Amino acid sequence: MAGMTPRALAVQVALMAGAASIAATAVASDQTHLHLKLVFGCLVGIVSFFLVYRQIGLYIEDRVRVIYKTIRRLKGSTSHVHLDMGRDIVEQVNQDVMTWADSQIEEITALREADTFRKEFIGNLAHELKTPIFNIQGFVLTLLEGGLNDPEINRKFLLKAAKNVDRMTRLLEDLDVITKMESGTLDIELVPFDLLETVRETMESLEPKARRSEIDLRLKKGFDASQIMVKGDSAKIVQVLTNLIVNSINYGSEEGHTEIRYYDADDAILVEVADNGIGISESHLARVFERFYRVDKSRSRHAGGSGLGLAIVKHILESHGQTISVRSTEGEGSTFSFTLEKA
Repeated sequence: MAGMTPRALAVQVALMAGAASIAATAVASDQTHLHLKLVFGCLVGIVSFFLVYRQIGLYIEDRVRVIYKTIRRLKGSTSHVHLDMGRDIVEQVNQDVMTWADSQIEEITALREADTFRKEFIGNLAHELKTPIFNIQGFVLTLLEGGLNDPEINRKFLLKAAKNVDRMTRLLEDLDVITKMESGTLDIELVPFDLLETVRETMESLEPKARRSEIDLRLKKGFDASQIMVKGDSAKIVQVLTNLIVNSINYGSEEGHTEIRYYDADDAILVEVADNGIGISESHLARVFERFYRVDKSRSRHAGGSGLGLAIVKHILESHGQTISVRSTEGEGSTFSFTLEKA
């Protein structure tokens, strides 16, 4: 009877009851009125079917209802249980419970990951704010303890304090941008603009920084064009290019180079920012776009980075319906690639 459905079980019991009643009446009386005995046996079978079917249904629902009541309460659902008596009820309940269990495992895993991320985020944010605050505190105390009257010290320490204030301001502004992007409240205006002109203007603005770091900025054409019209928010794409190029300069090698390339990719333009810097180990590649994640912590902090640049890049491109990827070899350099839709 394993795997038998309630309906099939009721039918089997009804057939047995009908057959038994026919046999009993046949033995207890003569062979006359055979058709009446058959009708009587059929009636007994039908009545038995409905009685057994109903009792089995009530019994199963009474036992199963406790399981589904618990599931509904944990899911916050108000839907009613519907059991198909034409199916194997045990298997049906087992499948429903396994489905519910899988969803609970996924939810618990997601909550644990979110909790871990929250703890890491709070720890990283506290660390990022602690360094400039302690620096400012040290500069101010030095000035209050007499340095304010020393012309060789006061301006120098005030400039250092101002630099740390700027660092905190950039950090908070970057956090504000990411928060708005994740909540969908940051305005993104997708309009046609000339990508080639935007790339050249961004490179020109970053040329002094590149020269100070002895990095050669290059533009490599993937195809000849006087204009490359793409669809996007030009100001946000400037931020993407700036963050990627600055990141490349900060992690570049002395007398190295940063190369911006563009290629035709059917209905999109592929843009790459490549360098021959220190590169990224394979163990770090999967996390480089996380907030506050740093490959070389001492080097990036010395360069004044907030640790949010690549996270902002990722969010901006996702808001454009695009993606970004990275390939890198440690000691040889990195290449960041993203696409923009053609206008």
